[in-house]
Amino acid sequence: MATGKRLCQLLLALLMAGLCLPAAAAPPQGAPVSYGVEEDIFHPVRASRGMVASVDARATQVGVEILRQGGNAVDAAVAVGYALAVTYPQAGNLGGGGFMLLRTKEGVTTAIDFREMAPARASRDMFLDQQGNADSKKSLASHLASGTPGTVAGLSLALEKYGTMPLNKVIQPAIALARDGIIVNDALADDLQQYGSEVLPAHPASKAIFWKADGQPLAKGDKLVQTNLAHSLTLIAENGPDAFYKGAIAEQIAAEMASHGGLIAREDLAQYRAVERKPVSGEYRGYQVFSMPPPSSGGIHIVQILNILENFDLKKYGFGSADALQIVAEAEKYAYADRSEYLGDPDFVRVPWQALTSKAYAKSLAQQIDINKARPSREIKPGDLAPYESDQTTHYSVVDRDGNAVAVTYTLNTTFGSGIVAGNSGILLNNEMDDFSAKPGVPNVYGLVGGEANAVGPKKRPLSSMSPTIVVKEGKTWLVTGSPGGSRIITTVLQMIINTVDFGMNVAEATSAPRFHHQWLPDELRVEKGFSPDTLKLLTQKGQNVVVKPAMGKAQSIMISPDGTLLGASDPRAQDSLTAGF
Repeated sequence: MATGKRLCQLLLALLMAGLCLPAAAAPPQGAPVSYGVEEDIFHPVRASRGMVASVDARATQVGVEILRQGGNAVDAAVAVGYALAVTYPQAGNLGGGGFMLLRTKEGVTTAIDFREMAPARASRDMFLDQQGNADSKKSLASHLASGTPGTVAGLSLALEKYGTMPLNKVIQPAIALARDGIIVNDALADDLQQYGSEVLPAHPASKAIFWKADGQPLAKGDKLVQTNLAHSLTLIAENGPDAFYKGAIAEQIAAEMASHGGLIAREDLAQYRAVERKPVSGEYRGYQVFSMPPPSSGGIHIVQILNILENFDLKKYGFGSADALQIVAEAEKYAYADRSEYLGDPDFVRVPWQALTSKAYAKSLAQQIDINKARPSREIKPGDLAPYESDQTTHYSVVDRDGNAVAVTYTLNTTFGSGIVAGNSGILLNNEMDDFSAKPGVPNVYGLVGGEANAVGPKKRPLSSMSPTIVVKEGKTWLVTGSPGGSRIITTVLQMIINTVDFGMNVAEATSAPRFHHQWLPDELRVEKGFSPDTLKLLTQKGQNVVVKPAMGKAQSIMISPDGTLLGASDPRAQDSLTAGF
């Protein structure tokens, strides 16, 4: 329970930020579930036997029902993943990819990498124009923008190795939602109007799904029926991932690419493999932190920043203070500078993860931080590691009655991805090729600068910021978290950790608190509304280029109390999100 003073501070911050609590949707017919939803955004949802937190209420309900039927956290996570492909097409997907971090009840933590891969015919300079400049239209909105999708392979790998239910059972709710239709909610209606109009109408198969006969996108209250997607889901349910990578769906994707200059071929799909990897791990003030390894940059840099922060007493400075923000922002600059130079696909480049997560290296960076004066980003370069070597996306979290925990972050990249639906499959394709460094030193759509390590190459997986994360306290899973947000994923997850560990917030308070972000370049400290004007003035006096911008991150998190009670929270920044349990 928060102190009255901190609760008032957070309430004032949220009122200033203009954030609101998403309404909870009613349970689907035939699935009587007891939802522990509370209306106070500062108090977590409580449950004892299982919990799901996701960006879409209907997908959350699907996951909870799987748990009620006796499925474990992995079964529920796979069911939610497929459901989001129907109910949250902005980022939920079959045609994209992502990462899963899971921790079993026995305490084994593992990472499943189902990131997209560049097609075999991808080339180093494929996104440069005749003048040698990066062409974002090619890397974001053309058929060249899509990497070979990994979601179906990744969810299947997780289910086969760690689940208890068959695929055809956990995928049935998604089939029903696609076949029978869903009512368009606020989030989908707004995104269709704001983002979908930029990419979807240009492609007839996409427009036929999301646009009405009068030439307007589907609006709130309209019914969205996805018959072709239901058929594709049925094929996967009946024939497993081979339906997607070797069967009729693969034919649809390859044909779409061949007829429009894309590069994904039948061979790319048939040869795709999800990979199980060892998580990145670190220790922060006695807590163990597990997160995604490369080709995600998230885990390494969350641990790196936490290692730097461990040299400072953030609790003494207090949440929202200028000194606390100054220290964290400066630490973020150093981490993002290193990201630009050293991170890439570990199957192609040597990633110096030991040095980047070294306590000694972090201490050397901490010693360069001046609490009273910001260091300009132009003066910060990627570190010398030799002495130490030995954004649109969606996230959901699941915990079951036995303590198995799953954190999944997956995406199409930007909202609705490339906007291209593959033939008659009903499947939206990603534009993840933009996450490569089309030209080293030139920012991508999220403003992130990359180097040669993340250059385009055949069969490579592009660098990501996705950071599904699990924090362990005294040997037991304590926090399961993650967020969408492009380059801001890392700092959103970071603040979930320091808000709970350093500032003693419960999971709902930590989720609702205003956030900030610095990614080295551009040299600006981005802050949400909600911080004290005096704090922002002090930061400016310290030399920070403070810029107030809209909300960042949509964390979906579950905390486990010492007595086993599940405490969850969905981000109030996300319309129509829901945390529920039983």
